[in-house]
Amino acid sequence: MTEQLHYDVSGSGPVLLVMPGGAGHPMGLGPLTERLAARFTVVTYDPLGLAHGRLGLPVPEQRVADWSEGAHRVLEAVLPAGGTGYVLGTSSGGIAALDLLARHPGRLAHVVAHEPPCVTVLPDGARQRAELIGQLEGHGRSPAEGEGATPFGVFLARVLGPFTSHLPSFTAPPGGLTLASGVGSRGQVLHRTAASLAERLGGAFVEFPGGHLGTVDHPEAFADLLTDTLRSSARTSA
Repeated sequence: MTEQLHYDVSGSGPVLLVMPGGAGHPMGLGPLTERLAARFTVVTYDPLGLAHGRLGLPVPEQRVADWSEGAHRVLEAVLPAGGTGYVLGTSSGGIAALDLLARHPGRLAHVVAHEPPCVTVLPDGARQRAELIGQLEGHGRSPAEGEGATPFGVFLARVLGPFTSHLPSFTAPPGGLTLASGVGSRGQVLHRTAASLAERLGGAFVEFPGGHLGTVDHPEAFADLLTDTLRSSARTSA
């Protein structure tokens, strides 16, 4: 039996699939998606269904491929036959977006991956991964399931480890790709990671407003720059 997909749709226009970070819960993204919905059909994917009544239920260790294949099924459900869609993936969602591009480039017009923590791409990646995990775990643990479970708890227990060890499975973009990082992240490991991935994969590199949580802290400016980036990619490919 095929597992149920969890996603929300708003707005009208070209399809834009949004893949949130953390454990995939779209918390805090309302202002961003509302702004984008004036220009796109925004499809917000919730891979674990945490915002759709599944928070607190058992969650196995997550695989990047499962998130990207789920995203592909969402696109198949919302796109017209032969159509393509845009994708914004941020943080762990950015990792899944890169994997989606590697697996299903024919359904994608352009992918923007914002600060995907593929830190093992760096020469000192093993050390950077250990430090990143230590920093996040230092913010405190919360339950991943049962009463009191939180999306952050699910992220720490089931997503953080396997996702930060992931490397993109292609060496040149099979479709349009932009790596993004926040202006506020300059000098930090995820900014360096995004720049390194852009060079390695041959994609563009664009700095967005704010830092790692720019989608939440600067939703209107982030949405406007994202729109410009996607429109520019459409003009370039025309």
